[in-house]
Amino acid sequence: MKKTSPTIRDVAAAAGVSVATVSKYMNGTQRFSAPVEAKLKAAIEQLGYRSNPLARSMITGETRTIGLAILDIRNPHFTNIVKGANRIALQHDYTLLLVDTEESQERERPLLEALAQRVDGMIVSSRMPEESVQWMLELHKPVVLFGRNQHFPIPSVGTDSYLAAYMLTRHLLNQGHRRFAYLGFEQSRWNSERIRGVQACLEEQGLTATVYDAAAPSPQAGERACSAIMLGPNRPEAVICYNDLIALGFIKEARALGFTLPQDVSVGGFDNVPYGEYAWPALTTVDLQSEKMGELAMLKLIDALAGKNDTEYSLLEPRLVVRESTMRRPGAPHFDGTPQERAAPPREGTTR
Repeated sequence: MKKTSPTIRDVAAAAGVSVATVSKYMNGTQRFSAPVEAKLKAAIEQLGYRSNPLARSMITGETRTIGLAILDIRNPHFTNIVKGANRIALQHDYTLLLVDTEESQERERPLLEALAQRVDGMIVSSRMPEESVQWMLELHKPVVLFGRNQHFPIPSVGTDSYLAAYMLTRHLLNQGHRRFAYLGFEQSRWNSERIRGVQACLEEQGLTATVYDAAAPSPQAGERACSAIMLGPNRPEAVICYNDLIALGFIKEARALGFTLPQDVSVGGFDNVPYGEYAWPALTTVDLQSEKMGELAMLKLIDALAGKNDTEYSLLEPRLVVRESTMRRPGAPHFDGTPQERAAPPREGTTR
């Protein structure tokens, strides 16, 4: 005969308390005296009782689950976001339910609508235009976005992409570079901010960058774009890539084409992905604090679930990480000023 699992009533009887007391203790909604909690703990351990999350959610209307939608699980920037968000979720007794939209705008909405039915709230990274997310508010679930949305009052988190690009460009100027290319990804809402940061810094010296577009934010797209940039009539001295993955693919193909890096061209990216440090040459990048971004987004969502109405945009400061993929050009004149001595010009509406 199959042994039946202990119930909450069995725990109440063994501890000599009411079912309501057991429920409040298990859910952490009320503390009791030390002797009562000791009896509850002993009864639960002796009987091997485990609460039923489905039954609890039917009673409370809460799943204790947070939905996290990211654009590409293969991109270490997003896996770092997941790590940060999950760390905070576990601290607050929430489970993370992950959705990978695979860089597809067509799939985003149906996936998020399905996700909303299974979670208490959502954290979303999206390629959708800012003005197209009204429907998220109609899901009647708290939402936190990565990147500022100026059209709707949705709490959001990001890193200052304008400043990040400005810092990387200033570093390359300091090294004596004067011919620049920017290899971007125009489908990203943050691409224009990075272009703006690059061009603003160069304009101070009467320079400009030639802008190219990668087909995807991936190493393969960086490889495919490399030959047109490096074998064209205006070969750059420095290439700034939309992210580290594009930069790593670009470096691989540039070496295959016979270029020596960084002697022939300096290359930099954004995100500070973990294996950028172990590439050859090791990649100069801007750390956008991906894990911290995930942590902060989760804290904002937990606050929203607690009824705190905070729709502010929280901006993280980028950090330049200099490695071997960039170097000073031999015989280049010294540039007046350093990134520390000269501040970026005023900026508005910056996003990650």
